[in-house]
Amino acid sequence: MPNPKRRHSQQRSAKRRTHYKATSATLTTDSVTGEIHVRHRAYVSEGKLYYNGKVVAEKSPVKK
Repeated sequence: MPNPKRRHSQQRSAKRRTHYKATSATLTTDSVTGEIHVRHRAYVSEGKLYYNGKVVAEKSPVKK
């Protein structure tokens, strides 16, 4: 495998890493439930799973 002949300087590595930024998740408020959730993700509200303002799944009672 090819290996570098010389060591990369710290400045060169830092220049490459300047583009890696931490971004905060985009939050939105649902118009149906009023819950704040991460966009494009399903979320649970009062035992029901919502996505795009619609109920996707409901929690069924546990049978013993």
